[in-house]
Amino acid sequence: MGKVDYSKYAKLSPFELKDNLIELAQSRTDRMMLNAGRGNPNFLATIPRRAFFQLGLFSATESEFSFSYMPEGLGGFPRPVGLQSRFDNFILENRDKPGVVFLGKAVSYVRDQLGLDPDLFLLEMVEGILGCNYPVPDRMLRVSETIIKEYVLREMGVQGMQKRDLDLFAVEGGTAAMAYIFNSLKENKIIKNGDRIAIGSPIFTPYLEIPKLNDYQLEEVLIAADPKLDWQYPESELRKLEDPSIKAFFLVNPSNPPSVKMSDEGLAILADIVKKRPDLIILTDDVYGTFADNFKSLFAICPDNTILVYSFSKYFGATGWRLGVIALSNNNVLDKQIANLSKKEKKELEERYSSLTTDPASIKFIDRLVADSRNVALNHTAGLSTPQQVQMVLFALFNMMDSRQSYKKAVKSVVRERDAALYRQLGVEVPTDPNAVDYYTLVNLENTSRTLYGDEFADWVMKNKNPTELLFRVADETGVVLLPGSGFGVQHPSARASLANLNEYQYAAIGDSLRRFADEAYAEYLKTKKGK
Repeated sequence: MGKVDYSKYAKLSPFELKDNLIELAQSRTDRMMLNAGRGNPNFLATIPRRAFFQLGLFSATESEFSFSYMPEGLGGFPRPVGLQSRFDNFILENRDKPGVVFLGKAVSYVRDQLGLDPDLFLLEMVEGILGCNYPVPDRMLRVSETIIKEYVLREMGVQGMQKRDLDLFAVEGGTAAMAYIFNSLKENKIIKNGDRIAIGSPIFTPYLEIPKLNDYQLEEVLIAADPKLDWQYPESELRKLEDPSIKAFFLVNPSNPPSVKMSDEGLAILADIVKKRPDLIILTDDVYGTFADNFKSLFAICPDNTILVYSFSKYFGATGWRLGVIALSNNNVLDKQIANLSKKEKKELEERYSSLTTDPASIKFIDRLVADSRNVALNHTAGLSTPQQVQMVLFALFNMMDSRQSYKKAVKSVVRERDAALYRQLGVEVPTDPNAVDYYTLVNLENTSRTLYGDEFADWVMKNKNPTELLFRVADETGVVLLPGSGFGVQHPSARASLANLNEYQYAAIGDSLRRFADEAYAEYLKTKKGK
């Protein structure tokens, strides 16, 4: 590869830089491109998908019963009378099919363990998978919301909260949740142009980019995790949140890309800060929480101050399904802040939402999120598509019904074995940390150089090697795509590799490639020493 000026790529988002790296990695046909730059898993949950498709077949037949005298291909709404009996017959006739067996167990679990009405559940699932009605309620289907509440409370480590004290909004994945939340915070005058917000870094890049847009023009205060503390936030960094000028704290937990959950000590410090700052808003994106051992969300620690975002995409291998939820407690700080707005601001908001109800001031923030997601005027057609909600419910039930947690153990094992393969070939010890999730790994250029060939070599590398150039060389010469840690707010030169989307031998190949570059750099370093 000829001499290239890599400085022009410095301001690109790592996800845009990725396209340039992929182009290089694909430039030769005599090798396979290994793209470890994106976190799309190559594993997925099959049983709840089988159940979805089998339920779809049953539901289509149910629909055709309504207009059975009409020509083939025309159906109507499913009939609730006798639905459970016909479903039981369907289960018996197809009991050799794994998805059908799961459906039968799911109805039993919903009835016997969750205490819900099985007839209402089944009708909601059948109508939902047919997609024959608008989502009603638009925020989330009733039985579905109750089931997902149970799942969220369990997986997020929330103790003592009743489902009735929690509201969910089903959304098109975590990315839609981010867009909706930022927009509604501004529309409801909770954050304004020029406000200061804290961001836990390193972090998923859009959290760094969105606040800078003209739409928001927010001032960012970084709360920096320390690699020397296994990527935990030092207390001195968290204590920045005691500054009353900081309106909100946005973070991903477990983090992206360090891939560690916040420690119990960090959670305790944040809980103490919230006692002093009851007005502080926290937005926690917990998409990787289901990969962690004994995970506890910030929502479990300070629920009234926290907006929880959870996506089903990574754990269930469902990025294409676009499934997520926004969770808020009924006693949340956002509703309180709206109630404390000035008369002028309240009047403006009442006008904004006046088409929805005769008492717009009483609309909760989470319902404002729903309305704002459709520019208020289209609120009557808001909501996540009902087939998506059905798949979400089947994913959640699959996890809750797995008493041995076999699927969870399997996916955790997959990513951790890949991590071990990469570092084994690189020739350094696998980082160990009880808070690690291992969905991603950050290969620290300086630390790796120091471990392999000593302090002097590491110092030489830091002075003479451009980390971005290294990523381009790796892509060009080996076909391996990694992303720069700097694009996620990482302060030291590093490469981020997703451990979710390639196979174990391919991660070994990545480790081998990185080791070869280290060896070449060391040979170059020895030549410079001899020349002195």
